[in-house]
Amino acid sequence: MLILTIRKSRSISPRCNKSRSPSARRHKSRSPTPKRYKRQRSRSSSLSPTHKSSSPNLGSIDCKNACEKLKKEEEERKRRQQEAELKLIEEETAKRVEEAILEKVEERLNSEEIKQEIQKRLEEGRRRLNDEVAIQLEKEKEAALLEARQKEEQARKEKEDLEKMLEENRKRVEEAQRREALEQQRREEERYRELEELQRQKEEAMKRKKQQEEEERLNQMKLLGKNKLRLKLSFALGSK
Repeated sequence: MLILTIRKSRSISPRCNKSRSPSARRHKSRSPTPKRYKRQRSRSSSLSPTHKSSSPNLGSIDCKNACEKLKKEEEERKRRQQEAELKLIEEETAKRVEEAILEKVEERLNSEEIKQEIQKRLEEGRRRLNDEVAIQLEKEKEAALLEARQKEEQARKEKEDLEKMLEENRKRVEEAQRREALEQQRREEERYRELEELQRQKEEAMKRKKQQEEEERLNQMKLLGKNKLRLKLSFALGSK
């Protein structure tokens, strides 16, 4: 189909060339005007001899410029026409290629081989998905077990730390109680020694007091004995 459209585009160009041929003839038909202009100017050359050589040059320049302008316009028209034709060919080609591709794709999709291939890939996808799900579940299970073990280890460590802290507290309390008991015992012993000392001092005081009283009694007895002796002596002397 692409070859046919290209051939059609090529067949269009000769007609375009034929349609453009009158313009070329028009260009040729216009070319005699400078000659007429030259003849007219030649008749009036006797009136203005100074412009005899410049007038034909100006006419030829104007004709050349007009021809070039027409040529450029014709070339521009040809170029635009070719671009339009190429654009139409490209659009038609793209459309037909797309239709052919869609037709081929539809034929392939409707074929038994493609259906089997699609079914095969679906089954493979399901198996892959099941495997991935199983792997993910296994990973999650391992992660949950690991987390449980970590929590258990953390709980055990916290329990050991708590027991250790309680044991240290118990030891500190026992040590404080032991020190308090020792201090209490020391105070009691000191108090007991103080009481013993007081008791000893009291006993010594009582002993000294008794001894002093005994000494005083003995002294009194001695004094009494001396007095009795004196009385006896005095009585004996008096009786004589």
